Amino acid sequence: MKIAVDAMGGDFAPGAVIEGLAMAVTDFPHCEFALVGHQDKVAFYLEKYGLAGHPRIELVHAETVCEMSDPSAISLRAKRNSSITVCARLLKEKTVDAMVTPGHTGATVAATKVLVRNLPGIDRAALAANMPSQKGRFLLIDAGATPDCAPRNLVEFAIMGDVYAQYLFGIPNPRIGLLSVGGEDVKGCELTKAAFKLLERAPINFIGNVEADTVFEGVTDVLICDGFTGNVLLKGAEGLAKSTVYWLKKMLTKNAMRLIGATLAHNAFRELKAIGAADSIGGAPLLGINGICIIGHGGSTPTAVRNAIRVAAECVEFKLNNRIIAKHNQLLEALGNDLYVSGK
Repeated sequence: MKIAVDAMGGDFAPGAVIEGLAMAVTDFPHCEFALVGHQDKVAFYLEKYGLAGHPRIELVHAETVCEMSDPSAISLRAKRNSSITVCARLLKEKTVDAMVTPGHTGATVAATKVLVRNLPGIDRAALAANMPSQKGRFLLIDAGATPDCAPRNLVEFAIMGDVYAQYLFGIPNPRIGLLSVGGEDVKGCELTKAAFKLLERAPINFIGNVEADTVFEGVTDVLICDGFTGNVLLKGAEGLAKSTVYWLKKMLTKNAMRLIGATLAHNAFRELKAIGAADSIGGAPLLGINGICIIGHGGSTPTAVRNAIRVAAECVEFKLNNRIIAKHNQLLEALGNDLYVSGK
């Protein structure tokens, strides 16, 4: 198995990426790697972490980098030799089995959409974010890959989420919920109401609409929405988590007694922080493309990079895309032409 790793992606590249790769080389001896980045910029870190000339690492030169401030289409226009685009090209050519990047999400979606293409029958790709809840974890799909959706897209997100949740959570029949403004099927916008009717007939465990104030209670294993709404929910949750930490620190340092209590509860706060930490998750798969692509957080640490590589390898071993295609065929049997009519 060979995995392309974008050395230039993320806020702390290339150092954090190559340190994470060094961990992966040790932990995953069955994997080979194509490290994609500017040769001159990565050379120092390859020497630092003892990876220079490593027999399981191929260095693939990429002249440019997609900066986080760049527009999404930059990878296909002005920066065709960026590290993200080169990774996508390797995935297209089947030179690698998967790609991992903590870089520009929009540029990654654009590059894989044009170069790698989607799986047969899948209209749009979706980003599956692994989120915490009171009862464990749930998948948020789409977390930002496809902002404008048709009902058909939400149904396809549901079947892809069903397959991925079976692998990730070990649940044979995961609960699929549709993010909306009310529990009744008549509530919501035109998109969600049309998608609801199709989801009821899909070969999944559809539990109906789920409101945003209950999603973190663990009411569903997979939460379906368009990419615009999903990204707003994701960023809102991240912002609330940061603000909650700020408020806690402010309140717990008001006087000596509270500070003593906070010190005694240090381990509890550390465990609470770990619940929302992205390091152990690694990254989110871009479901629906004709290859395995894991997108990490822009602030990925070496541990996060290592775990993103782990997720990529596990998705390949699980034969994730073959299972998605099989599930999509079941969807076509259940909905027939109604699925395609809904996408117009």
